[in-house]
Amino acid sequence: MKTNTLFLENKKAKFNYFIEEKISCGIVLKGTEVKSIKAKKLSFNNSFASIKKEELWLENLHVSKYKEGNIFNHDELRPRKLLIKKQELQRLKKFKEKEGYTLIPISFYLKKSIIKVEIGICKGKKLHDKREILKQKSIKKELSREVKYK
Repeated sequence: MKTNTLFLENKKAKFNYFIEEKISCGIVLKGTEVKSIKAKKLSFNNSFASIKKEELWLENLHVSKYKEGNIFNHDELRPRKLLIKKQELQRLKKFKEKEGYTLIPISFYLKKSIIKVEIGICKGKKLHDKREILKQKSIKKELSREVKYK
């Protein structure tokens, strides 16, 4: 029986960052946000996690307004609190103190009817790293074409 249903994955994060480690977190949402996320109406552009006052917050995540929502609809770019254990938060703080590390949302998924966020401890890629990845992809594509036509 499959318990985790993937809603949306941040593909840009995998291209722009080296993902050192992944941590699963709960997220505090309003009712209309849950419905929008289940309808896959969210955008990861420029979103990140930050630590404020011993709490983990998800910033700049755009969750579109629910179209059947009324006056109780949510603000699209509001910061959302992430639920995480204290020991994991302390470990994240140590990574954040190191130069070049950031916390990026990797994916949203459903686990036993609860929406969870997978946060990645990431280090930014340089331009030459990205070029190398694109070069490898094009080589794989060419090889698959040659195998297909032979």
